[in-house]
Amino acid sequence: MLEIESLAHGGRGVARADGYVVFVTGGLPGDRVRARLEKAKRDFGEARVLELIDPSSHRVADRCLHEGEPCPGAPWQGLPYERQLSEKARLVDDALRRLGGLNGFELEPIEPAIEPWRYRNKFEYSFGERDGELVLGFHRRGSWAEVIDVDDCLLASERNNAARNEVRDWARIERIPAYDRRDRSGVLRNLVVREGVRTGQVQTRLVTSPASFARPPVDLHTVVEGRGDGTEGPTGALGRELLEEELAGLRFSISPGAFFQTNTVMAERLHAVVAAHAGLSGGERVFDLYCGIGTIALALAGRAGEVWGIEVAPGAVADAERNALRNGIVNARFVAADVRLGVRPLLEQAGRPDVVIVDPPRAGLSKKVARRVIECDARRVVYVSCNPTTLAPNASQLSAAGYSLRRVTPVDMFPQTPHVECVALLERT
Repeated sequence: MLEIESLAHGGRGVARADGYVVFVTGGLPGDRVRARLEKAKRDFGEARVLELIDPSSHRVADRCLHEGEPCPGAPWQGLPYERQLSEKARLVDDALRRLGGLNGFELEPIEPAIEPWRYRNKFEYSFGERDGELVLGFHRRGSWAEVIDVDDCLLASERNNAARNEVRDWARIERIPAYDRRDRSGVLRNLVVREGVRTGQVQTRLVTSPASFARPPVDLHTVVEGRGDGTEGPTGALGRELLEEELAGLRFSISPGAFFQTNTVMAERLHAVVAAHAGLSGGERVFDLYCGIGTIALALAGRAGEVWGIEVAPGAVADAERNALRNGIVNARFVAADVRLGVRPLLEQAGRPDVVIVDPPRAGLSKKVARRVIECDARRVVYVSCNPTTLAPNASQLSAAGYSLRRVTPVDMFPQTPHVECVALLERT
């Protein structure tokens, strides 16, 4: 039996067995649990809760359940929301100080979510079969093969849930089998549902193995060959090809494979924090690295002299250019290039920026990309991070090159999960 003492980066509980540290998936502070050790290393072990023997007195009842099990997308729903916020702020502070060796910065209060439930505008569901019946939902925790059926996920809107259930009902009526990755048989793999929260639009994309069947009630059909679990492949339009969304007074078109923040309402708050940290007065040159479809760049364009965005995905750059045109923004330019290779040519073309915005994937900036940011010699770097453990070493590298970490603002984009977004301001000293 283990007693969970605290929470670690990534959201797992921390327990000790005779001094040996164990990271426990499914455990929350104060819980006494029976757990199975899945990995044993010299300094720590990794385990999974088998039975909650004595729940913490601080626990609240799980609200989002599927087939009687807690939603795998909401592992922190047992924590009161205020405790979720304080834990996330603590983890950001710990990462920056302990992993990055950074001090002297202001950790601003975390921005709480406006809606702690039904906030996600995108879900990827998996097809499976159990007892001869098709199911559509999420992989069971700890299993890559078993899928639990979902009727109402409280992280999704009513529209999103209805769209998923409609496709599942169609597939059951048509008797189309789910794809089995073990023997590579079957057809149905995934369903991607995206929603324009402000526009009310819903876009559905069915991912299947090569097969012929009656026209499905979806907007897009993607065909994937091989064993891979990905959802990318040749895609044909059966209905709405581009999703429309509004953000901070701007209208955006989003292509099927383009990135868009999964919490529309809090994305507006995130952009407001970025703008505050950027401190634009109207004449600055701004570089937006990893610009995607241009949401941050276009939101800042009205406060800047010019904005240049770099994005590796040509489709996203096409979206960004189209979004600039439809919103009447003429001082934003976008370049399709790998940030690692594209910054130096952009410096030659546009000149030195006053502000650099970086919004990298969870892995953060490679050391080479961080050096390219340093070469820009901007007065300010505004770093938008979805992973404080990679923000920390990146901020440390920039600090060693003459920047000072001034402010960090955590933003809760993902309630009921351990994930936290944060915006860091670094200024050249």
